[in-house]
Amino acid sequence: MPEQFRIEVAGETNVGRKRNHNEDNFAILADYGLFLVADGMGGHASGEVASKMALDAMQEFFASTQDDPERTWPYKMDRTKGYEENRLITGIKLANLRIYETAQREAKKRGMGTTFVGLFTANDGLYVAHVGDSRAYRFRNGKLEMLTEDHSLLNDYIKMKRLTAEEIANFPHKNVIVRALDMKDTVKVDTRFEVPQINDTYLLCSDGLCGPVTDDEMQNILRDTTDLKLASSQLIARANEHGGPDNITCVLVRWMQQGARLALRASSFDGAASGPKPR
Repeated sequence: MPEQFRIEVAGETNVGRKRNHNEDNFAILADYGLFLVADGMGGHASGEVASKMALDAMQEFFASTQDDPERTWPYKMDRTKGYEENRLITGIKLANLRIYETAQREAKKRGMGTTFVGLFTANDGLYVAHVGDSRAYRFRNGKLEMLTEDHSLLNDYIKMKRLTAEEIANFPHKNVIVRALDMKDTVKVDTRFEVPQINDTYLLCSDGLCGPVTDDEMQNILRDTTDLKLASSQLIARANEHGGPDNITCVLVRWMQQGARLALRASSFDGAASGPKPR
């Protein structure tokens, strides 16, 4: 992370109004400059196992490479990318392999998996990485911009041909994702490099937030609410106001001037809900 910056972080997760358990997980790993959201799938508790497994694997890998940057990795370095970007991608690939092998080995966990989105601060900026339809946004100067592209069947259709707003709204397979951790023993990770500015806020979220809540609504909440803890609660409340059809998770990371207080806040609560989570 650039020396002139400090960061403030808040994270929250909620079961939503339609599910009977929460398969989302998030992690604030400030020691590594790593902030993560994972949206599990598979049902019968396997989804939450997969999402937690992904975050645990990332933490373990970053811990093991923190003091030993020359540690031999099971994946070759991509010479077109720098060390830190390779480190981030390798951690995600290892998480994918761990989930895949567990699902293949244990029948009850067959078919489990998770989406993933993460932010990793580096010396000269930050990297955003994602797999699936969990998203990253940047809020800068009052404007919210999506930084990731959903790995979903709907997005593939949108890219292939022009769909009307009505066709998009009525698309019958909105929950179908085409890339996730566990689909194969290898996974392609999309990354993006960002140079943050003072007062930038980055939002990481599962589709339980960005599905029912529009970008404009999220933008207005971030514009009107400077306290990140309150903003994260308001974002989740808005998703529940729109029916809370899925588990809801968000992590907010704000870049502040050096000398500003470093705040790390994380909370989790569940509301009454019923019904399984399809994927």
